[in-house]
Parts: sequence; C-alpha cells; structure tokens
Amino acid sequence: MSYMALYRKFRPDQFEEVKGQEHIVTTLKNQLMADRIGHAYLFCGTRGTGKTTVAKLFAKAVNCEHPVDGSPCGICKSCQAIADGSSMNVIEIDAASNNGVDNIREIREQVRYSPTEGKYKVYIIDEVHMLSIGAFNALLKTLEEPPSYVIFILATTEAHKIPITILSRCQRYDFRRISIDTIANRLKDLMDREQVKVEDQAIRYIAKAADGSMRDALSLLDQCIAFYLGQALTYDKVLDVLGAVDIEIYQKLLQMILGQDIINVMNCIEDIIWQGKDLSQFITDFMWYLRNLLLIKSGEVPEDALDISSNQLEEMKKNASQIDTSTLMRYIRVLSELLNEMKYSTSKRILTEVALIKLCKPQMEQNYDSILDRLRQMEQKLVELEQRPVMVAKAPQSVVDSPEQKEEVVSLSTAEEIQKSFKPATIEELEKISDGWNRIKHQLSPRLKYLVQFSKMVVKKESEQICLLFPNTPDGEDGKKTFERAERMQQLEQEISNLVHREVKIECQLMEKTQVENRDYFDLSKIKMQVEFKDD
Repeated sequence: MSYMALYRKFRPDQFEEVKGQEHIVTTLKNQLMADRIGHAYLFCGTRGTGKTTVAKLFAKAVNCEHPVDGSPCGICKSCQAIADGSSMNVIEIDAASNNGVDNIREIREQVRYSPTEGKYKVYIIDEVHMLSIGAFNALLKTLEEPPSYVIFILATTEAHKIPITILSRCQRYDFRRISIDTIANRLKDLMDREQVKVEDQAIRYIAKAADGSMRDALSLLDQCIAFYLGQALTYDKVLDVLGAVDIEIYQKLLQMILGQDIINVMNCIEDIIWQGKDLSQFITDFMWYLRNLLLIKSGEVPEDALDISSNQLEEMKKNASQIDTSTLMRYIRVLSELLNEMKYSTSKRILTEVALIKLCKPQMEQNYDSILDRLRQMEQKLVELEQRPVMVAKAPQSVVDSPEQKEEVVSLSTAEEIQKSFKPATIEELEKISDGWNRIKHQLSPRLKYLVQFSKMVVKKESEQICLLFPNTPDGEDGKKTFERAERMQQLEQEISNLVHREVKIECQLMEKTQVENRDYFDLSKIKMQVEFKDD
C-alpha cells in the first residue's frame, strides 16, 4: 500500500477530533440533535483550519443511520461510502476550476432529483469566491429556495469576495486560526501513535511555523520526519530542514544593526545564504523576534505569549533595554515592506541587504520614525563623548593666563582630577571670562553649546562667581530649568574650568531690567574692550 500523508491519514472522523474549532462543532452538533438543519452554510477561514473536514463530517452526520450525540457513527453504509468517496449524496466541487455559469447550471439540474439513499444531498463547493459573477447569479435562486433534501456548504478563504446576496442566504461560520498549544498537543499525540521520537521544542517550532494551520503543521512535520527517517527529531534538525536559524543569530544581528556595523551585517546575510536558508523565512523569524522584544518592552508578558524559553526570555529582556519602542516599530515596518516586495522579486538578496542597510542608516529615510532613530543615535554618541575620559599631558594657555603666569600641569586621567588642581578664579579673571564668553561657548561640548547659545554672562562680585543670564522667553526658561539640575550645572562648571584653568562657580537667572541695573552685576559684553586670546 502506498504511503499516505499525515494530514490525510489523521483527518478527523468524529466532531470530537476537530481541534481549535469548538465554537463551530458545538453549534453544528446541537443543530443535528435538535433537527434544526439549515439549507446553506458558509465556512470562512484561513487554510488548514478544518473547513473541508467539518463539511464532510456534517455531510456524514446528516446521512448517518446511527448518529451518536450528533456525530456520525462511521460504521453504517452511508458513512463508509462518504469516507471512501463513492457516495452519490455528497458532491464536492472545486470552484477554482469549475467557476463558469454552465457548471452551476449542471448543479441546478441535479438538485431536481432526490437522493437514492440517505436523507440529504450535500453540495460542498470549495473556494467558492472563485466563481464568476454570472455563476453567482445562477446559484442565487437555487441557494435561496433549494429542495428540502439539498444542503449547500460553501467554503472560502476570502469571504469579502462573495456577493452580499449570497452571504445573506447562508449561515456563516468563521474558522479561527488554531493556537500553537493546540497544534503542538495534536502533533505530540499523533507522534505517539506513530512511535516517532520528537523533542517538545521541535514540535513547538513546527506549530509556530504553521501559522495557525493544522494541515501545514502536519505537512511540515511529515517533511522533517522524511528527511531524518528512522532518527529522533530534534530542534536543530527541524531548523535545518525548514531553513530556519536559531534565536542567537537574531540577537547578534540586532546588536550589529544597533552598532551600525554594516560590514558584519552583510557577512551575516552571506552566511545565511551559503547555509541554504530561505531569506523570506529568515526575515519572518527576525520580525517575530523583534515583535517579542516589543511585547517585553510594553510590560509584563507571560512566556506563553512570547513562545520562548526562560533562558531566552532573560536574554531578550537585556536586549529590549538597549532599544526604544519607536526604533523597534521602525524595524518591523521596514522588514514588513521588505517581505511584501520579496513576493514579486527575483533579487531577494539585494532587497534584503538594502533593507538591513536602511535599519543601520536611518538617514536614508525621511519619515518620522527614521528621524527618531537618528536622534537616538546622536544622543548615544553624545553620551559616549561625555563619558569618555580626558587625557591631558600639558594644559594649553588659558584665556586668563598671562605669558608670565604659564604653569606646568601634571598628567591627569580624568576631568575631575584636573578640576581639583585649579585655583579659584579672582574677580579680574572672572571679568575676562565673562568678556570672552562668546569664544568659550564655541569650545563647549555640543549639548552644552546648544543649551547656552543665547545666554549672556555677568560677574557677581559679592560671591565672586559668574551669573549666566537666559532670555526671558519660554526657551530661556527651559534653558534655566535645565541648568538648575545639579548634574548639568556641575558639568558646565567643569567644562569652563577645564578651558580657563581656574575653578569657576556659576548660577543661572533670567534677564530682567532690575538685574541688569543692579550694581552687583556688570554686563561686560556691552563694554567695548580689545581682548587678545593666545593659544599654545
């Protein structure tokens, strides 16, 4: 006897064996037991969710001689005839290849004759959305008022293509995608019957790859078993057969993208291709990995929703802390657009490489999330610059030092140690600093330079310190509030001290007339003095 595929061998014979569609099975069984059978049904849902299987079970049940709680017995002549395809009461039609008006007219002629055996004639029209407009119109009258012994079961994956006049005459049942747990439990049960050893992790990956389709899951499992015939099926073997990669590859790839390491990203794609992996599957799994990171960042998510192990969850939490939500959403958007383009392209590798370069270089795009990603990269570089230690062998000439006052500075490793070695600035030195403020501003770090770009500097003699004046505007108030934080003020004092080689204390205020006229404040920027600055 020839080999039979798993999805055919284990097609459910009872309603109880149908998994993941309990809401439909229960309704149909209740109708059968109460003898409230309709004349037209519409089964909608994605591939492999059980539409045709349930249709055949329903056809068996309505003609079964000894039904059990609404399910067919499977023993009587009618059930056996339907099971082996010899029954004249169940007619299966593929609308994809029989979509013309003439095909529907033949059905209209056939429904005139009552069944020779059994109670009902059942017409199962698969992919009914493929019928032409004329064929739908020809079916309309028969579907509206069929003979009492005729039942129509229409199955489709695209219900939106069916005319509303047909939809309104049918009882509609939507078949849901089957959950990963349900598929995994079914596969495990079938493998126990087949006496094939399969790792639980391998079964769960196949269930996830099936994308809610039980038939796809059985086909993938059949493929893996055939490749490693007579061997135990492990997770690594499943990855090898299906052309998938382990999660560690995605973790490394994400770190390369965040680090803008285009060369290693290209090398990673090269390795994937030489290993014979499918690029579409690779991108799909990478999107799934990014989706899990997004869920982790959104809050506490159970492991079942992520479908990963505890060790992987801990590692992904670390990766999620290194990237913000807007960047993750941008990555998912770019990869989703890539998958759509790959469906119709013969150059999948080039499209993949260009998309990954886009992830590394957000400046290639001009949309909102790309701009946010560019800002993130700029902020990261600024933080790295601010945290970088300062190595000084000999300090340059300060703006307050005269040629006679040149001092040798000992080699120091950090900016804090340098600042501790400075002497407090005198009033005369503070006045020179205030007068040279415009030049000092240009030597500050980029972030501080931006924050103080519109500020002015005066000297407060009483406390022997500098006062930084901000414009009395909303932007000026924001700038003042920023520097009221201790760490920001300390950073500004440190950078100015490093530039002038004197210990400097600063306070911040908004510009007001009373402050400018106060004798304790001298706005030296208004005094026209010729000050010469010399650099070593």
